[in-house]
Amino acid sequence: MQITKDSVATFHYTLKNDEQQVIESSGEQPTAFLQGHNGMIRGVQKALEGKQAGDKFSVSVQPKDGYGERRDDSIQSVPVKHLIGAKKWRPGMIATVQTEHGQRQVNIVKMGKFMAKVDTNHPLAGQILHFDIEIIEVRAASAEEISHGHAHGAGGHQH
Repeated sequence: MQITKDSVATFHYTLKNDEQQVIESSGEQPTAFLQGHNGMIRGVQKALEGKQAGDKFSVSVQPKDGYGERRDDSIQSVPVKHLIGAKKWRPGMIATVQTEHGQRQVNIVKMGKFMAKVDTNHPLAGQILHFDIEIIEVRAASAEEISHGHAHGAGGHQH
């Protein structure tokens, strides 16, 4: 079975930057993904389309199909009490903030007593992302997965 819209692909991946440093990987547990529902960056979705179990491949994703270009106008001041993820903050740390568009990761640029300057660019914005992918399994999605917009079970979303 090929990966198409409304199919669930289970796969292992390793993500590296241009310097070939590993940024992230699926580890022992493969990732499960519902194709065609925007649950993953566009460049990986496009690369998965038409692949099947057993396929191994690499893909380089440009910023426009990844986390976008870096925007220099994205430094904002946020009340320290809105930063989620640590008790004590330092520049360079990644915090989570709740926005009108859901949770978002921000990079701490400067800390004050009550306000923090944060960079709202995604930490991987502006970078070319290099993925090594191995497809483990492809199956048809259940009606529940399609209605929820994501894969369920091991490697997917747990309810």
